[in-house]
Amino acid sequence: MCNSAITITVKLFAVYQEIYGVPELVLDFPYGTPVSAVCDRLITEHPKLSQWRDVTRFGINLIFVEPDTVLKDGDEVVLIPPVSGG
Repeated sequence: MCNSAITITVKLFAVYQEIYGVPELVLDFPYGTPVSAVCDRLITEHPKLSQWRDVTRFGINLIFVEPDTVLKDGDEVVLIPPVSGG
């Protein structure tokens, strides 16, 4: 039987952490899911995050990746919205 689901850890920063109130989430996704689906899921759960969809960068295991990069079981994902301030 092949793995039909993967488990990833999502590190939350800035507005994502403020909305969720925790530094990370552990989520399950179907095998073959692109990293952009993580952002989509968080926006589905908290629609006010939708304003950040087009400006959020994605990282997997400390490497910046394109939104269509496919997740693997055990990946650590970061969603990095623009940070303001100085």
